[in-house]
Amino acid sequence: MLSIEEIKLLISTLRKLKKHDFKQLINDHLDVLIQLEKSIETFNQEMIENIDNTTQWYRHDLDRKLKDPFVDEMTRRQIQLKIFQFGRSNIYNSLEIGPGTGMFSKDFRAWRLNYFLDVLRTLENDIRQLFTPLHQKYLKFYTTDKTECSDIPANSCNFVFSWDTFVFFTQEHIAQYLRSINRVLIDGAYGFIHYADCHFEVDMNLARRGYWKFNTKSAMTDIIQNAGYEVVEMNMFKPGANYAIFRKPGKQNPVVYKISELTLD
Repeated sequence: MLSIEEIKLLISTLRKLKKHDFKQLINDHLDVLIQLEKSIETFNQEMIENIDNTTQWYRHDLDRKLKDPFVDEMTRRQIQLKIFQFGRSNIYNSLEIGPGTGMFSKDFRAWRLNYFLDVLRTLENDIRQLFTPLHQKYLKFYTTDKTECSDIPANSCNFVFSWDTFVFFTQEHIAQYLRSINRVLIDGAYGFIHYADCHFEVDMNLARRGYWKFNTKSAMTDIIQNAGYEVVEMNMFKPGANYAIFRKPGKQNPVVYKISELTLD
């Protein structure tokens, strides 16, 4: 039996094919799949409404990754090099959503202040231990229950980053988050976010077993644009390491990002 993730992916594929030939065949299959998708989602609506992971789940996942990191060294270095392209001015601040083990948290020292946002209140002490005493005054920590970030000053950041976090969010959760952080970002600010693209087997397998949430490149593009951002780059370092770079319209940000050719298409 097809999983809901596989049904969604098939619907997405057929919708693209519909623009070309063999319309009737596609329409017949697409209509059946859409009805099947609606039936499954209606039946599971209560579960879907409460699909977000608990803080205890994130704590358990974090403890596991402290022993067995999710990101390999080569990919980590590629991500770092990408981050450094945004750190060419210390006028504004950075925001990391879901710092987790702190794998990338020290890479934002080029910014004036480093803001961190997470659901785990105990994470602040863990991340602070990665920095020297002199740098502690530049670190600001905030907690959220889901997408809340109202305590972070408005128009304070020109860069928001998140890796190995948005893959655990439903598409609606991602959309809410992007709308919430819009207030925090200055005009022209950039976002660099890891997401799941279930066109790839690695991502689909993680979504199928319920670890990641279903998403695709086309859906993520729509979510970003519907939240009022410009899509700058959609690419991947390898399957399972897909990322989106987007920009809030405007010219306040002194940093201009140029797409790197070192990643995979």
